[in-house]
Amino acid sequence: MNAPAPDVTEHANRRSGGRLGRKALRGAPVMSFPTLVRKIPVYQMVPDEAVELIHEESLSILEEVGCEFRDDEAIAIWRAAGADVSETRVRIDRALLMELVSKVPSEFTLNARNPQRSVRVGGNNSIFVPMYGAPYVRDLDNNRRYGTLADLNNFHKLAYMAPALHSSSSIICEPMEIAVPKRHLHIIHSALKHSDKPFMGIVTSKDRAEDTMAMAGIVFGEDYVRDNPVLVSITNCNSPLVWDATMLDAMKVYARSNQPLILAPFALCGASTSASAVGAVAQVNAEALAGVAFTQLLRPGSPQVYGQFMVTVDMKTGAPMGGTPEAAQMMYLMGALARKYRLPWRTSGFHVGSKLNDAQAGYEANMLMHAAILSGANYIWHSAGWLEAGLTCGYSKFATDCEQLVGWYKYAGGLPFDDFKEAMAAIREVGPQGHFLGTQHTLEHFESAFFMPTIMDFNSFEQWKAEGAKDHDTRGREKARNMLADYEEPKLDEGIADGLTDFIARREEKLPDSVS
Repeated sequence: MNAPAPDVTEHANRRSGGRLGRKALRGAPVMSFPTLVRKIPVYQMVPDEAVELIHEESLSILEEVGCEFRDDEAIAIWRAAGADVSETRVRIDRALLMELVSKVPSEFTLNARNPQRSVRVGGNNSIFVPMYGAPYVRDLDNNRRYGTLADLNNFHKLAYMAPALHSSSSIICEPMEIAVPKRHLHIIHSALKHSDKPFMGIVTSKDRAEDTMAMAGIVFGEDYVRDNPVLVSITNCNSPLVWDATMLDAMKVYARSNQPLILAPFALCGASTSASAVGAVAQVNAEALAGVAFTQLLRPGSPQVYGQFMVTVDMKTGAPMGGTPEAAQMMYLMGALARKYRLPWRTSGFHVGSKLNDAQAGYEANMLMHAAILSGANYIWHSAGWLEAGLTCGYSKFATDCEQLVGWYKYAGGLPFDDFKEAMAAIREVGPQGHFLGTQHTLEHFESAFFMPTIMDFNSFEQWKAEGAKDHDTRGREKARNMLADYEEPKLDEGIADGLTDFIARREEKLPDSVS
């Protein structure tokens, strides 16, 4: 996975050239960038002493206050490990905690059904993953409405086609017309059918997690998924300091199968944490470490992802805010702590509060993605589609985010010097008062030298007006529509496809049509 970075502009910026161009493009293999290997330094916002202070306070929280584990089996496991257990409250000695955390691998391979799409998580590696969990979509006609299975299929197709997305996620939007007890089957089926990239699991019940593993077993082989990571699942600690039974049930299913979990407190800073950025980080770090440690009691050495979702709240209304400077600052602190523990870690990239794919969305997204990249995040989630604090996935936002990820991929890949000698030779060839458009160096590099987005408009005002005076949001919807027109399914083996269909049919017969 440490192959040289691909030419990130040649494929991503190829124009369709009308009907014939689109036909030719459909016949070409889908471009997918390998794992992003960051070649720029990480930025540490505070000195090592400050990182150590937060670390020590987090350990003190777990020793003195403790963390709730609201599950009988989890409590028994902690008691057997030597923790101080009182009913559902678990107080963890720092030596025990750090011994368990140290068992987590610093890197792991996340395997895709197409091995060429497998990626590395941890170390200097970063992957971009689309958003998750939106009940609403902002559709191709710019209407806000409930998501459907057709929308979910479309977003999985777009994720498959986007070269800088390394995963298809799973619940990009909720297929609201499908009964909740059966919905997870169709979500996972869509992710496996419409993309051959890694995907994410379902965590809303033990049975649904087990169904996810069964479907993964049909695609990858049951023996293979017992030991090899093929999906990542999200488990949220309920801040402050509660791991509930639902999350722990999912944790037990996936960790025992060697499937990585994101152990991520869901913190609304100022509401579920103190109104202090550094205070919030100390609490969230304690919550995340408690979850990480528990996974190692379930299966020592299983790969896991240290995580956080930290947004500040508007102290006037209580509404969560996206793209704030404090959210970025907290990312830098979490990155420093993750490096201290040698843990792969997750943050969020383009999660914004804006309702539209507008200037506010752009400002918020840039603030957070810059912090995600410079803080060294490994699993950069919510990197495409997110609007309205996660309530909505937008087609335009998804397409424009995917294009911007190409630029971020190039940014984090560092400045290449491989053609420096030829560039200097071109200066000598042209001399004063000439131009470089016809030089051999320009002819060889013009397609790949610079990031050239196609959704953003750099034409003159007159040309822009002549082409319909379309704003960025409109151009994003057009891009999404064109991508979907060019989609070709990465076919599953016929026997595997039939196996998935049969499994879904058998499970649906046993599941109710509504939540009791």
